[in-house]
Amino acid sequence: MTPLPLWVDILVSVLVLAGALIALIGSFNLMRLRTFFERVHAPAVIATLGCWCVVAGTVLYFSLQSRAVAANGLLIAVFLAVTVPVTNIFLMRTGLFRARLAGQDVPPPLSGSGEGSKAAAAVRPASGQKNS
Repeated sequence: MTPLPLWVDILVSVLVLAGALIALIGSFNLMRLRTFFERVHAPAVIATLGCWCVVAGTVLYFSLQSRAVAANGLLIAVFLAVTVPVTNIFLMRTGLFRARLAGQDVPPPLSGSGEGSKAAAAVRPASGQKNS
């Protein structure tokens, strides 16, 4: 292992610490927010922005250390960039479905004749009946 120049160590340290700080700030905001729909956004931002900072630092470090492009870390960032928004969409849709079943005030479904609204109407108890 050859020692790297000081500016590389500083840049890598700043990138990794910035990613950790973003994750820390995001976790405090996650605790502070009240509803599910407010909370679902914070982990997505943490996962993408914090991950990209850490990945940039590690790719820079290992690329300069081995004198070749170390793109292994980029695969992690690409997989997170693809899976986090998809997972976030599924979580939000599930939350909306459950909120509609509970009778909470949420926006109506975009498709008036979709399967989701039929399933919600079939499961929702009648107004005079108690939910046990």
